[in-house]
Amino acid sequence: MSGFYDIAVRRIDGTEDLLGPLRGSVALAVNVASRCGLTPQYAGLERLQRELRGERFTVVGFPCNQFGGQEPGSEAEVAAFCRTSYDVTFPLSAKLAVNGPQRHAVYRFLTSPDSGIAGDISWNFEKFLIGRDGRVLKRYPPETPPEDRGLMTDIADALESRG
Repeated sequence: MSGFYDIAVRRIDGTEDLLGPLRGSVALAVNVASRCGLTPQYAGLERLQRELRGERFTVVGFPCNQFGGQEPGSEAEVAAFCRTSYDVTFPLSAKLAVNGPQRHAVYRFLTSPDSGIAGDISWNFEKFLIGRDGRVLKRYPPETPPEDRGLMTDIADALESRG
């Protein structure tokens, strides 16, 4: 495993290889939840997806129920919520753990001092900017809105970079 896009992650619909087809894109990886005070961030994340998808950018959502039980539904319920409430078109993974002994490989990568930015995930909607080469570029706290000027500047810089 050499980068983010090489990690095996199941899609929310049960099919395999969520990340492989995104190789060469700039990605914003976000652990998401449907019943969180930050859930309205879905709207801004979807705006980013629609505005920048032509530039090989994608948001990737990773549903997680580890924070206050705020993603309790089945994967079908999560997908339906995202579609009907926020018209989400960006890819979503199957539900996974972002912390603890069951932490999924993608979050081991994102939070590793060797490959990512170290430290446990603090809450829903923590964000990681991933370069086209699959390296972690930056990490943003959950409260950082998708419209944040610094985040937008970092995305623009990553889109311009060849790496």
